[in-house]
Amino acid sequence: MLRHYSVWAPDAERVDVRLGADGVRTEPMTPAGGGWWTVDAEPGDGRYAFCIDGGDPLPDPRGRRQPDGVHAASALVDPATFSWTDGDWKGRPLPGAAIYELHVGTFTSERTFDGAIQRLDHLVELGVDVVELMPVASFPVRNGWGYDGVALYSVHEPYGGPAGLQRFVDAAHARGLAVWLDVVYNHLGPVGNCLPRFGPYFTDRHQTPWGLAVNLDGPGSDEVRAYVLDNARQWFLDYHLDGLRLDAVHALHDESAIHLLEELAALADDLGTATGIPRVLIAESDRNDPRTVIARGVGGAGGLGLDGQWADDVHHALHVLLTGETQGYYADFADPQALPKVLAHTPFFHDGTFSSFRERRHGRPIAPNITPGWRFVASLQTHDQIGNRATGERLAQLAGRGRAAIGAALLLTSPYTPMLFMGEEFDASTPWQYFTDHAEDWLAESIRAGRQAEFAEHGWSDRVPDPQDPGTVEASTLNWADLDDLDRRKFLDWYRTLLRLRRELPELRDAALGDGAVAREGDLLLVRRGTLGVLANLGDEPGRLPVPDGSEMLACFGGVVLTDSEVTLSRDSTALLRAPLPD
Repeated sequence: MLRHYSVWAPDAERVDVRLGADGVRTEPMTPAGGGWWTVDAEPGDGRYAFCIDGGDPLPDPRGRRQPDGVHAASALVDPATFSWTDGDWKGRPLPGAAIYELHVGTFTSERTFDGAIQRLDHLVELGVDVVELMPVASFPVRNGWGYDGVALYSVHEPYGGPAGLQRFVDAAHARGLAVWLDVVYNHLGPVGNCLPRFGPYFTDRHQTPWGLAVNLDGPGSDEVRAYVLDNARQWFLDYHLDGLRLDAVHALHDESAIHLLEELAALADDLGTATGIPRVLIAESDRNDPRTVIARGVGGAGGLGLDGQWADDVHHALHVLLTGETQGYYADFADPQALPKVLAHTPFFHDGTFSSFRERRHGRPIAPNITPGWRFVASLQTHDQIGNRATGERLAQLAGRGRAAIGAALLLTSPYTPMLFMGEEFDASTPWQYFTDHAEDWLAESIRAGRQAEFAEHGWSDRVPDPQDPGTVEASTLNWADLDDLDRRKFLDWYRTLLRLRRELPELRDAALGDGAVAREGDLLLVRRGTLGVLANLGDEPGRLPVPDGSEMLACFGGVVLTDSEVTLSRDSTALLRAPLPD
């Protein structure tokens, strides 16, 4: 049976496809217009690679599987052969959702999709709605965070390849969980990137922290944009994914009249309408610009139309409150007004204000009557905020379990869409560190030196784990035996309770920007949400507050005693009450 092969190589004078694992059989390809080359040929064992102008064989830029690694031949995959069982799945819209970020390679000791499936029931019992997978596009090593992917259409083979991802999504949908995928369109990794040998996928008109920018607005960019859009379409249709988290969109340099992000939003909307399943797009953006999530308008008016965006300012304000750390970009969040502002009014502390870290004004104000709080994804912990520390300490390891419980209460009663990082919910004993296993000595040493130099400024250079040491990824893998510990199970129950209350109580589930109020009386913190109030004691001594008669304690962590007239909170304890709190 003949198979159709095609590749975009606009500057090539000759393109051949090599077929089979041995690459002995070669078929010349025919120009098909627009820089595309095609041929119909017998597939043999399914392996194939392209040769440009007689050069070395290269994997397909749109190859769906790299069974022998990103430097070897691609393999044919027919995603339609998978037997899906999620025909009744209706999707999960963003409003009211709670997200759980996980890394397949360290979520379980198996380091695979199938291993992760075995823990999905834990997430159901926890009470989250969405599983957000860190990147799974093929990258050139066994272990890594995934942000150095170079085969964007392929699924990392050690995790289980394309069929493994399909099994994971199908299993998640069977349990009522949506699945999002973190995708990286702003750069490719430093090893194994063959795209420049095919065409103008990159441009020197713009620069990024990783080098040349993806060519989104220069000569030849129409096909580069199609490469990205078709990739998103693949994840939605062939893998039944419910959403994409778009990495560092501020590094997608695009001066076109219609920004790539707007095109992605239109694609997701169209697919959602056609399938009846919401397709969600979430941006990681450093701009603090609400136009990212403002609806697309007629005639080019309006925003980019994405569903949501990460709100790091909320994390930073909570982190400073709970840890007392004020170095680097945390410095601005030591401002006493930072916490009240981000918990009650806006996710952007910097909404046109001066940022000392950037040494300039930053951000744009949000109109709360136009942009609801659920469009902003807020966290206590993420892969970045943990893993980019010298030793990958989690919040409870830095501040103590009581402070982490206070943070959970503040996050899960906020007006934003909450996201947890794997293991956060039971105070995992394991850190989450930066790990790689690059085969190239020059790259491994460059990474080591860069990490050492980065953390030397904080006096931590002697504490930085070697990313190349196999022990680093081992140390970062969740230890599910933690759940045998009684105190950790109590901590897990706290998260379950907060997530349940968030689902049940309209004041929490539908909280609006500007409706809350935050007050600080010494070490006592009070946050109001309608008739609900979160109280926390951040001091060393017990704290007391008067409360109205008839107040009801819905949940608490630590030493909390409620009487008819007052509530007493011991050190690092917190409570959620129903009743107006005292002014």
